[in-house]
Amino acid sequence: MEAMLRTAMVAALLWMATSAAGFTQTLPDFTGLVEANENSVVNVQAIRSARTNGFARRPESPHPDFDEFWQRFFGAPGDQDPDAETASSGSGFIISADGYILTNHHVVENAAEVQVRLKDRRVYDAEVIGSDPLSDIALLRIESNGLNPVRLGDSSVLKPGQWVLAIGSPFNFEYTVTAGIVSAVNRSFPNQNYVPFIQTDVPINRGNSGGPLINMEGEVIGINSQIYSYTGGYMGLSFAIPIEVAMDVVEQLKTNGRVVRGWLGVGIQAVDQDLANALGLKKVIGAAVNDVMPGSPAQNGGLQVGDVIVVYAGQEVTRHSDLPPMVGATAPGTSAQMTIVRDGRRQPLKLQIGERPGDDEILVAEANANDRDAGRLGLIVDDLTAEQRADLGLEGGVVVSRVIGRSARRAGIAPGDVIVTLDNQKVDSARAFERRAHEFEPGDTVALLVRRGRLSTFVTIRIPDEN
Repeated sequence: MEAMLRTAMVAALLWMATSAAGFTQTLPDFTGLVEANENSVVNVQAIRSARTNGFARRPESPHPDFDEFWQRFFGAPGDQDPDAETASSGSGFIISADGYILTNHHVVENAAEVQVRLKDRRVYDAEVIGSDPLSDIALLRIESNGLNPVRLGDSSVLKPGQWVLAIGSPFNFEYTVTAGIVSAVNRSFPNQNYVPFIQTDVPINRGNSGGPLINMEGEVIGINSQIYSYTGGYMGLSFAIPIEVAMDVVEQLKTNGRVVRGWLGVGIQAVDQDLANALGLKKVIGAAVNDVMPGSPAQNGGLQVGDVIVVYAGQEVTRHSDLPPMVGATAPGTSAQMTIVRDGRRQPLKLQIGERPGDDEILVAEANANDRDAGRLGLIVDDLTAEQRADLGLEGGVVVSRVIGRSARRAGIAPGDVIVTLDNQKVDSARAFERRAHEFEPGDTVALLVRRGRLSTFVTIRIPDEN
């Protein structure tokens, strides 16, 4: 019996050793990928005065039901001498031997000077060729030749579970290497809905912004851009811009000095099972149109509120977040064929895509389309019905019907949100809200208690200074 036990124990130990060896053999070795790419990664220093430093305060949360803080990868402390200069650190990578470098827009935004340091410690002053806030891409150039550009890959073939690698300068620890897997693809966020983000669990922190995301073939398939976090530090949710999006921006910045995007001029929302049933959809897919701007390509082409766009230019619109990148990538003036569901019936629709106006033009157009006054807060609100109040368990409150002001948009307020208090005072009616909204002065910061579903969050809006 004892001999049998010894034999069984030896067999079990051998099995465990064999299994461990087999498991170890399946783990990737990243050393070759690092050696092939480290000379192409750079450290970017953005020098700016604290008075105009966009990083001297924490960025606002883009959505009020985000309990987590949406945090850019780096920033400067808030309490600084207004005349002092600050240097914020980010990352970047070389895309051509003659000195072109990719990084994030927010790395170099408002910078008076930009410096680039290579792996061999050479430091160059960099010219900002162009920068695009909607995609968070910036193109730099340094006066040097014979550099080591990265190899570009294809992010469209990425699948959740694949290994990826990041190289960057978190907290100024240069050439830090971290690895993880692709967690999801085609993620979309309110302030950057033209970017189908790659989500990973690669450990990323402040200073990684602008650095490359690399696949197992040693190709760059994304640019690390931002994280989702309670604390401002890495918590397992990192997001990268697909390299195809970045390179399209690069070509436009080189050619035109700016980025041109296609535009429909509609508001859209997600389709859930209840909405699919109500609109006659057989599947829970598509982008439901909840607003059509007057004079927009959508209105001119016959799109209507209540339509659901299910196919655009031959591609199925599975989620509403799929549509903006598709439209944005369409050249203005192009005729786009789509399939919509209207009154429960699928039908083709062809319209001409316009050029996306600047933010100011969009806001002015929206404001002109409304007879009602949005006030200094830039919000148009309506009274809640008795049924809505009962359902939410509220005695007062108003519902947001349209967001006009840029500050309100940046704060993440969206149509359908319920405002419970304004400047710590309960809101009883739309008329009272509008009257109170006119009492604030330029430069004031106003706190609103916003209810979305069962979640309540305080959101602040800074009244813009008058010119």
